Amino acid sequence: MAVNSVQVIDGKPTELNFTLQPFVNEAADRSPQTTTSSPSTSHLIIPMTKASNITQIQGVPTTPPFLPPGHEPTHPKEFRHHNYADMELFLRKYNSEFSSITHLYSIGRSVQDRELYVMVISDNPNVHEHGEPEFKYVGNMHGNEVVGRELLLNLIEYLCRNYGTDPEVTQLVNNTRIHIMPSMNPDGYEVAVEGDVKGYKGRNNSNDYDLNRNFPDQFVTITEPSQPETIAVMSWLKSNPFVLSANLHGGSLVVNYPFDNDKDELSHYSRSPDDAVFKQVAKAYSQENPLMYKGHPCEDLYPEEYFEDGIINGAQWYTVPGGMQDWNYVNTNCFEVTIELGCVKYPLAKELPAYWEQNWRALLQFMHQVHGGIKGTVSDDRDRMGIPNATISVEGIDHNITTAHAGDYWRLLVPGTYAVTASADGYIPVTIYATVGKDQAEVVDFRLTRLHPDNNAHASTVPQLTQSPSDRELYSLIKELSLDQGLEQLVKSTATGNSFRYRRPKDLEAFLRGLTLNFPQITSLHRLGQSVEFRNILALEISNNPAEPEPSEPKIRFVAGIHGNAPVGTELLLEFAASLCINYGKNPAITKLINETRIFIVPSINPDGREQAAEKKCSSNQGLTNSNGKDLDKTFFGNSSQRLSEPEPETKAMINFIQSNDFSLSVALDGGALVVTYPYDKPVHIVNNEATLKYLAKVYAKNHPKMHPGDTACSNNGQMGNVPDGVMKAAKLQSHMGSMKDFSMDFGHCPEITVYTGCCLFPAANQLGTLWDENKKALLSMLVEVHKGVRGVVRDRSGKPIVGATIFLNATVKISTSEGGYFHILVHPGTYGIDAIAEGYQSQHKEVRSVLPAIK
Repeated sequence: MAVNSVQVIDGKPTELNFTLQPFVNEAADRSPQTTTSSPSTSHLIIPMTKASNITQIQGVPTTPPFLPPGHEPTHPKEFRHHNYADMELFLRKYNSEFSSITHLYSIGRSVQDRELYVMVISDNPNVHEHGEPEFKYVGNMHGNEVVGRELLLNLIEYLCRNYGTDPEVTQLVNNTRIHIMPSMNPDGYEVAVEGDVKGYKGRNNSNDYDLNRNFPDQFVTITEPSQPETIAVMSWLKSNPFVLSANLHGGSLVVNYPFDNDKDELSHYSRSPDDAVFKQVAKAYSQENPLMYKGHPCEDLYPEEYFEDGIINGAQWYTVPGGMQDWNYVNTNCFEVTIELGCVKYPLAKELPAYWEQNWRALLQFMHQVHGGIKGTVSDDRDRMGIPNATISVEGIDHNITTAHAGDYWRLLVPGTYAVTASADGYIPVTIYATVGKDQAEVVDFRLTRLHPDNNAHASTVPQLTQSPSDRELYSLIKELSLDQGLEQLVKSTATGNSFRYRRPKDLEAFLRGLTLNFPQITSLHRLGQSVEFRNILALEISNNPAEPEPSEPKIRFVAGIHGNAPVGTELLLEFAASLCINYGKNPAITKLINETRIFIVPSINPDGREQAAEKKCSSNQGLTNSNGKDLDKTFFGNSSQRLSEPEPETKAMINFIQSNDFSLSVALDGGALVVTYPYDKPVHIVNNEATLKYLAKVYAKNHPKMHPGDTACSNNGQMGNVPDGVMKAAKLQSHMGSMKDFSMDFGHCPEITVYTGCCLFPAANQLGTLWDENKKALLSMLVEVHKGVRGVVRDRSGKPIVGATIFLNATVKISTSEGGYFHILVHPGTYGIDAIAEGYQSQHKEVRSVLPAIK
């Protein structure tokens, strides 16, 4: 039977199902036999653990609100110390899972180029809402004082998981823009040691400066150079109208408030103009921590210390020139205290639950304090527009604050009656008397009259919000993403906060394990084998049902690190994996692609070589081979007669992986050139299905800003420019036998293209961000392409699927049906004859005309 001109619609694989007639030997009168065997798809799974009038309004209460009988908030259940990679994934996970109330951003980078992350939690987290105060917690300023870091991660989880169900949390999040920085000194943390009681290892940043002695001081001159972390924080504070803050430390148990220093640099009480406010907010915290409030926190370590009510003036305790809390108060609107959370700086992980139990109530109570005092708007009496940078002064208190961009302000005060004045350049000042109560917030609005009526009005801007793409059926999505603008929009809509650095094999494995810990529902980690030096070769599966066979879904393989001296691909794939996981459930297109695809990512085939390679070596062969001195991309031989010895352990692991899975497409990342190659690496005159292979390579290059123009010259290795479309047959770049690409074609029946990400084999880490930007769109395009082509099911007349039936494309390209009788072939536009053959059945032939658009 022949079916002519079956169309393969743009962006939609053609459904081509076969029903085979049994072939009966009439002489023998035998029943047909069905082939049911299929290759094993099992792997060793590494188990992962899933711890001018005054209006009075009701403010956020300073005591826990009434809770329904039996209501219990959800507390964190998993407690552990989070290294930088783990913390980063934790933040990105919660940002994705609770995207409606979170916003993750970085304020800068540390000396060692780690991101200084901040998580915002609010009902409208991306923008400052008029009238809503900005609050912040900062942890881990001293790298070896780690309790604050972990408590803030716990707090993020607590706020996110209780929003909408717990009245107190919901009220706080709806009425406050909460900024949480778990680690101001991530470099110091990485060298600190668990169990450190009162040591100094990791306290300072990587330049060995104490960050809490590095801020400009009102009393003395700080001579040490300002550090990147300090500069980033100062810029951050100047850019946001923070009202209240706490800086979390360790080594004692007390709330310490300004001033930390005085002009004589002596240890005695150094009173700030808002001393009463500081004592009130400090006590709000200490009263919720009974051990702190007792005042004798560390009797074994520091028997002489006593803090009445668990609070103390900083300079009365000891002087701290260049401290952050004083800089906050003197240079911004923000009132900050320093909270010492425990006598031990780096307690054992098993003790972390107790710290949460002691502090969670206090952390919430302190946040409530941001809603005390007075707040309001200073506006123009004529046009009602808010006046930015107007001054709010309180009679008898020598400390002014200023209005935010839209004229709103917040001024913390203890209960009492105050004369409050608003003034601004070009306006007549206005004074209003306001009475502040204990449990209420006073709204005091000011309307100022211009000195000169012809003054220009102040402009204001309203942020424009964009809606997420609506959920579409898979095939209409594929069609949309096949258009350049559709894919470009996907790239823009899936941007995530990221930091780039090179990871050694141990860190790589930790990163992958971190993904499975943070995204257990969509990830599974497979150990494919081990290297010569017994390092694990791992494959991360990303799917809505990981580790479960779903034969109807196409499988795509991303591989990197076959040459250890070219690790860019490894880092790109790690970021690609993280980006997919983080956007799952957040971005409809990514969610749909993951739900309908089985994605396997092998970041490093040659971890031993990677361990030997060196950064900034653009042409060095150091680390190219495995520990046996073998170039792994010359060791893939399917026929034993071609092998001179047993395959390398890394090669054997990949051979088993390739052959035990029915992959539809494979993308390998390498370095040392700027081009995409397609099979074969060996000298072959005729390549079956070459048009499709070239088409796939062109798709990748088309979505790479530097490849598709064809200007791919590399001075370091002699690669010439003017490569048409940025693609070439692999043998023209470097002909050799035994490549993984050729093995995938001949024995895995899977097309594989190789992407050379750049001329330099091992560029500096600061170039990784640019390389990611260049390749993200192209990598995503491969997730689109794997859903194209021709796919179908082979069944017998009774409807039973035939496993192991052979599918021939144009009598040359051959694949076999998998479990459920499914098959999938990627094809270039053209007309194809497809034959289905199974032992004991009559063969069937159909013709398909593919009308996929060609890449120009």
